[in-house]
Amino acid sequence: MEKKSFKQFGELDIKSMLVRQKKVEKQKRITLTSKEISELLAEGIVTIVLLLLLNVSITVILSGSPTIKGLIWATKGAFAQELNTDLFWSWGKFIIPIFFVVDVGVLYWRLIRRYRQMQLRHIISELHYIADGNYDHRIPFELSGDLAKIVTSVNGLVDSTVAAIEDERKIEKSKDELITNVSHDIRTPLTSIIGYLGLIEDRQFHNEEDLLKYTHTAYVKAKQMKLLVDDLFEYTKVRQPTVPINAIHFDMAQLIEQLAADFELEADKNGMVIQVNANPASLKMDGDTEKLVRVFNNLLSNALKYGKGGKNIVIDVEKIGTEAVISVRNDGPPIPKKSLDQLFDRFYRVEESRSQETGGTGLGLAIAQSIVALHGGYIYATSDNHWTSFIIHLPLKRNMSAVN
Repeated sequence: MEKKSFKQFGELDIKSMLVRQKKVEKQKRITLTSKEISELLAEGIVTIVLLLLLNVSITVILSGSPTIKGLIWATKGAFAQELNTDLFWSWGKFIIPIFFVVDVGVLYWRLIRRYRQMQLRHIISELHYIADGNYDHRIPFELSGDLAKIVTSVNGLVDSTVAAIEDERKIEKSKDELITNVSHDIRTPLTSIIGYLGLIEDRQFHNEEDLLKYTHTAYVKAKQMKLLVDDLFEYTKVRQPTVPINAIHFDMAQLIEQLAADFELEADKNGMVIQVNANPASLKMDGDTEKLVRVFNNLLSNALKYGKGGKNIVIDVEKIGTEAVISVRNDGPPIPKKSLDQLFDRFYRVEESRSQETGGTGLGLAIAQSIVALHGGYIYATSDNHWTSFIIHLPLKRNMSAVN
């Protein structure tokens, strides 16, 4: 589609759309123009004249031709000796009604054919109007037969085209946002790396301690860039619906216990305690443990990073019906309500500064949501003055059937 079409589609006046919609609702039947009515009348008159001439010609031939008479007499002598002569020759009593019925049928067929052609012209006119960029318009006519199928197909095609245009606009916007965010997140550490390496290149350091400080800072910033690239790669990979899930049968409660132990030292440094509550104590299920570990690593990292001021991180693991429900909650500062719905958007951060020190890449929760979705589950967040919770629902079986 041309950019002009996108612009037209995006700048449609809502008021004019409503007016046009009301007009469409009224115009359910095709209204013929005066020219088209004249064409129908002319078609009918010409057809009637031609049929009358044809009827007269057939009548003259049947009544006046010696050859026809001879054939009739021969047929009468051979096969109809017992027929009444007067009845046989009174053909006018039934031939005229036959002519009338045939003439009416032919006239109706020709008029209907011409009327169908006019309907098709109206449909083509409506189609040209839509093709000019009026994507909010639909062919309003209520027809029957093949023309009704054509109208339904055209309207369906327009609907799918509009949806494709809207999807493409969203993709373009998403790409622009992606480029903007990635550029921002890469430019900041890259500027630091170039700056410190430039100082080293120009030998603007006083001693080995300064040199080590500059190289260490450049190294840390390079690691931040690598983390962003890795997260981008992971996000792109898990967003694909065809990404393979290497599912195995494992114990979710045991997996959570191991992860809690891995984060115990970091939690202790932050003055926090990680507690795991599992009900039942062993919860067997199917899943890709490598990908699920990424999910819980992101949630625990966020709890430690944004739960500062709190003392507890609690992980609840329970079985509800055919699902495993895992919640990771902390008693740190609450998340503003306006931010809850955007938490799982890529590059979204609750804090406005987009600091690499606290904000990470902004892709962790988006990656977690995609991985959970690949397993046929879903994730959401709640937050109040007491707890900020991330709740995950996962099917116990990959086919989402009942467990054994």
